[in-house]
Amino acid sequence: MPTILGKEIGAIGYGMMGLTWREEPIPEEQAFEALKAALRNGMNFWNGGEFYGPPEYNSLVLLERYFAKYPEDADKVVLSIKGGMNEVGTGPDGSPEGTRRSLDNCIAQLKGRKKIDVFEFARRDQKVPMKTTFDVVEKEYIQTGKIGGISLSEVRAETIHEAVKITNVVFVECELSLFSREVLENGVADACAQYNIPLVAYSPIGRGFLAGKYKTIDDVYPVHLRSWPWFQPGNFEINLQLANQVEAMAKKKGVTSAQLAINWTRRVSTWRKGAPKTIIPIPGATTVARIDENAVQVDITDEEMAEIDTTLAKFKRAGERYPDYVPVNT
Repeated sequence: MPTILGKEIGAIGYGMMGLTWREEPIPEEQAFEALKAALRNGMNFWNGGEFYGPPEYNSLVLLERYFAKYPEDADKVVLSIKGGMNEVGTGPDGSPEGTRRSLDNCIAQLKGRKKIDVFEFARRDQKVPMKTTFDVVEKEYIQTGKIGGISLSEVRAETIHEAVKITNVVFVECELSLFSREVLENGVADACAQYNIPLVAYSPIGRGFLAGKYKTIDDVYPVHLRSWPWFQPGNFEINLQLANQVEAMAKKKGVTSAQLAINWTRRVSTWRKGAPKTIIPIPGATTVARIDENAVQVDITDEEMAEIDTTLAKFKRAGERYPDYVPVNT
């Protein structure tokens, strides 16, 4: 089994964004059922965020209430929390003051129910030297036992090379899916492999595209995604062709599209030369049925990986991963 900070975690983790960051948050009891289902399925690596929802109901508020009801689960979970945004949530703030504000707020919102195992800055603050930011985290929070460690999120390879000289990087979180394979070519995966850093793969189902649930633009949810590049007229139809190819391969194998997509990210670690030894996908889901589906571990043969590679070479994704206003590769 993979490990984070010496703690064993399941081969597939759980992304919490959809539980609280949506137009209409799901009922709290449904969120509790989802968290319970993740844990029951061995998905004990949970990835949440300070800005995943409004301050009054973000990942941390939900987790505090969950662990208040199920205190016995706290020690079973390895918890990663993203933060480090400015007060209005429009960009990163890696200043000492901003760093303390975010970390203190995250810790306070949990009310002692659970220790944050890993803290991630959602994006690197280009205006503040990384050493200035990480020195605060290291000396004031890790060495004092308030949190367990630091990880990186949505960074370029150069940031990883710089960060390892300053601190112990627990893992690197980046987008990786059959739709988004940039990290395999831009040096990020290579850097993780070089330093033996696990890669945590967010959006392994391609924001729902690879789950086989989109047939028209009206199927896309959350609604705000409809304005993003992948879903624009022209791009949507091209991307749907790739999703349909994945669905056909999944049917041939006797699994769902989501299961094939999620397990492809895991298999990359042993398929691609020079890939990190550990890749942990963190699909999100809000229903027990979907979590049960996503948790299934599927073995993909060399022949099937080669077939997937051939398909990917024929069907190129259309559109950038994010709108222009969202910083990437920081």
